[in-house]
Amino acid sequence: MTAAQPQRYFDRDFQIESVRILPGQYHAGRGPGSISTVLGSCVSTCLWDPVERIGGMNHFMLPGQPGAAPAPWEVSGRLGVYAMEVLINEMIHVGADRRRLVAKVFGGARVLQGFETLDVGAMNSRFVLEFLREENIRVLAQDLLGVAPRKIHFFPDTGTVKMRRLHLQSGDALQREERAYLARLSREPRAGEIELFEPPA
Repeated sequence: MTAAQPQRYFDRDFQIESVRILPGQYHAGRGPGSISTVLGSCVSTCLWDPVERIGGMNHFMLPGQPGAAPAPWEVSGRLGVYAMEVLINEMIHVGADRRRLVAKVFGGARVLQGFETLDVGAMNSRFVLEFLREENIRVLAQDLLGVAPRKIHFFPDTGTVKMRRLHLQSGDALQREERAYLARLSREPRAGEIELFEPPA
């Protein structure tokens, strides 16, 4: 879990209590309410136990290296290889059965135009589908890749996901955040799987 905890708020669109997660965060629970996030190149996996009606969601920025021992900066859940395991473990802690888990996956858009050599969204999308296949977790729905950011609400009580594509303006806040986030990760120890190049002006 990241140092900052996911934020609870009242969602006026759906008139429910919601938990907003940011990159590196995850949340699992049961009962009414939703888990929400906004995705650019990041990917979120929504896991659900249909018997216990327990749901959880993560939000990761990069795939990570399978089998590698995580460095301290990695254990926040920013890397998919760790984010998936901690979400599954949290689901089990709440009362889910790993054998019953099903998934819905979203995100992986290319929102930073000009970074053709670094398609983070495609990397994340390939990773999550391969991870779920290897873990025998059935993917019930997916909405990956493209160029549009997504806002998603996951309802743990029913397993329903409501998704809205967002209109991306050049240089908007999401693009600035993704550029800054990638630049920060590229300077972290052991973040060698990315090398950030500015596109030509």
